[in-house]
Amino acid sequence: MGWLDWVQASAQPVLSGPGILLRMPRRGDYERWRELREASRAFLTPWEPSWTGNELSRSAFRLRLDRYIKDARERTSYTFFVFDPSGATLYGGLTLGRLQRGVAQSATLGYWMGERHAGRGIMTRAVRTISVFAFEIEGLHRVEAACVPNNARSIGLLESCGFSREGHLRRYLKIAGVWEDHLLYSLLAEDWAASGGYHADSMPDLSLAGTRP
Repeated sequence: MGWLDWVQASAQPVLSGPGILLRMPRRGDYERWRELREASRAFLTPWEPSWTGNELSRSAFRLRLDRYIKDARERTSYTFFVFDPSGATLYGGLTLGRLQRGVAQSATLGYWMGERHAGRGIMTRAVRTISVFAFEIEGLHRVEAACVPNNARSIGLLESCGFSREGHLRRYLKIAGVWEDHLLYSLLAEDWAASGGYHADSMPDLSLAGTRP
């Protein structure tokens, strides 16, 4: 792992890309998260699993934080909130999850964006930034992402970030209460290397921050 020691229980990654900051959620983010998710409810719910009755409650948020911290310590999943560089404005979030080691060296990518911030290229920069983390820090070989076939915005995002369509998954995930077909996309380490990754002047900074939930 080089200079990043993910075994430290007190450590968590912080990624700084062009015009964005990616860090793990904290308890102090609750109000911003709740407000953005509530304001974007109609925008998000067609593409997500059905929201529970307490989806936006503080207690549910705390349970998520506990899981995020545990997963990061075990290096099985990393969840990030996407902010402006100052960390004041929350844009959305993304997760590099289901990390598999051994012969697979793979992970799955998921993401969401607040409606008021959509269409500005923010998530494109976030996905490219987390790709650096996946391939150059975690040493993965493959990152997968799946999206509903009629989600043109998500398809455009993945293709603009260099992901290739691999197939059609029948009734893959239960979205908004319905088992939906999905398109499978992937980005391989070879693809990332061939694309040149990040240019030197836009390479994201990666650091560790103490865990303060």
